[in-house]
This record gives sequence, C-alpha cells and structure tokens, in this order.
Amino acid sequence: MTDFLAGFFAPWAVFAVIGVLHLVLPARRVTGYARHERSGEALSYRINGLLVFAVTVGLWCAGCASGVIAWDWLWHHRWSGTAGAVALGLLASAAVVPGAPSGGKRPLAEFYLGRRANPQPFGGRADAKMYLYLAGATLLELNLLSFAAHHFETYPDDVSPGVVLYVVLFSWFVCDYLVFEHVHLYTYDLFAERVGFKLVWGCLCWYPYFYAVGLWAVADRPHPHAPVWLAVVAAVVFLFGWTLARGANMQKYRFKRDPERLFLGLAPRALSDGERSLLAGGFWGLSRHVNYLGEIAMATGLALALGQPAVIWPWLYPLYYVALLVPRERDDDRRCAAKYGELWERYRSKVPWRIVPRLY
Repeated sequence: MTDFLAGFFAPWAVFAVIGVLHLVLPARRVTGYARHERSGEALSYRINGLLVFAVTVGLWCAGCASGVIAWDWLWHHRWSGTAGAVALGLLASAAVVPGAPSGGKRPLAEFYLGRRANPQPFGGRADAKMYLYLAGATLLELNLLSFAAHHFETYPDDVSPGVVLYVVLFSWFVCDYLVFEHVHLYTYDLFAERVGFKLVWGCLCWYPYFYAVGLWAVADRPHPHAPVWLAVVAAVVFLFGWTLARGANMQKYRFKRDPERLFLGLAPRALSDGERSLLAGGFWGLSRHVNYLGEIAMATGLALALGQPAVIWPWLYPLYYVALLVPRERDDDRRCAAKYGELWERYRSKVPWRIVPRLY
C-alpha cells in the first residue's frame, strides 16, 4: 500500500516542484495575443518553461545517478502514477471551474470546457494555461526517460534502437515546444480555449501518460530487429510533420506580430477587408490547418519509430490526434466564419483544403 501511495502522489510532487520553479526561477516578460476580458489589453506572460524543464529533468537525473531513486522508478509506478494524475486532474478541475462566473451554458459543458479564459494567479506571476502545458510536458519527458531506462535495464545486451529513436524524437517534440513557448501564445490552445476539465485533466493526466502510450506498450518487449529503412521512414515522416507544424506556427506568429515582415525570405501573401487580414500564402496557402497535418505526421513518425508497426498500442497516439484535430478544425472554421464573415469566405475559396492539401 505504501508503494502504491508513493506512485500515486509522485505526479503531485512533480507538479508542485514545477510550480515552485516556475514562480522562483528567472523569466522574461512577453506580451501575448490573448486579451484581458474586461480591459481589452494584451496579456503579459512570464516565460521560463525551458529553464524549469531543464532544472526539473536535471534534479531527476541527479537523484537517479546518486541512487536516491531508480532510473525506471516511474515505469514501475506507472499505474499508480496514472491513478494519482487522474485524481489530481479531477480535483483541480473541480476547484477551478465552479469558482468562476457562469457563461450561461449547461453546467456539465462548462465543467468540461471551462469558464475562465486566461486566469493568471499570484498577481500575474503565473498563467494557468502556460503552467499546465509546462507541467504536462515535463512529466511526459520524465516518463519517457524512465520507460526507456526500464527497457535498457531489461535488455542491456540487446537494446532496441527504436526505443532510442522514439525518445530522441519525442524529446525534440517536447523541447521544441518549450524553446518556442512564446510562439504558442498565438495558437488556438492559448487564446481560444478556457480552463476546464478538458485542459486541466488533459495536461495533468492525459498529456504525460497517454502521450507515452507507444513506449509504455513496448518498453518491456525485446529488440524487434526491424529493418533500418523503417527507422529512416519514421524520422523523415516526423521531421516532415515538424517542418509543417513549426513552419506554420512561426509564419502565423511573425504575421500577427508584423504583417509586413518577410518569412523565410518571402513577403506574406494575405487577404484583407481593410481592417483585418488573413494569411493565404506559404504554409497557410497549402491548407487552412496545415499545422494539424504536421501534428498528425509527427505522431505517425513516432509510432513507426518503435519498429513494431504490427503492435496496435503505439498507433493510438496518431489516432488520438486525428480524433482531436478534425473536430477542432470544424469548430475553428465556424468560429472564424462568425468572426471574419465575408473575408473568411474569400479565404476558403482561396484555400479550399481543410487539413490535407488536395485531399481534405
């Protein structure tokens, strides 16, 4: 029972450490895209995610190297850790949603989607959304390292290169988000979503545990001796997806900050109604949500990287992205149609593809 409780409260402890580090470590102030609901002023954010991530992972590795904790401790406590994260996500959601004014929707819908748009506690020293994504990303990385360590310790003489490639690519994914943390202030997640069960539970439980489902499924399996070309295909698919997702997000960020600024040496092509403008060139001329195609491609590359394509569990991750992003694209399309009106119709005519160019 004591061992179960240790695993149960492990994510609580990790999230607490991340919270303290986020508040006390140096940070730079960045103005975001979202605006205060009452004043209309652009919100300001303290950005130090990469530093918090590095210190947290460093503390974990130091504890493992000194023998205080086993390298694969999180692997052995993955089920109790998941249970603890589920409970914490539920409790945190129950705490943050009811205390905010109702927006008039059904209670269950508001609990799921949230009421508060951009809560910034501690006098604006923290932002709830930024903290949640940082916490989920950091625990995900710790899980990846621990799950991989279990594979290394189980098969020390025949380690699967697929496990190594998977962790390298996924770590790139996590670190990339934190390096460009300021850019994500201009993405849908940060300026459109509210803080409810979907975001809170998603970041505290789903993100750090489900995202690692591929490695969870194969960490205790032997080296599959997959062909080298499969690893090459996996890396190419992942990097193709990363190029689309990162390129699209960076182009949008640059355009919203300075509509006249060149991106990759090219002048922005946009549609305008005289007051508002929409990107219709570059990445955003390929499809209306080419960044979603990038996310799905990265997830597909990760599933392939493990070298066991016949195992179904790693494929749950890219399938999740399809299930998440296809409805989100539809929702965003309705929101943009209401916001931009005739300008959005012109954009849809100019860029007819929703996600996959010339296909969907």
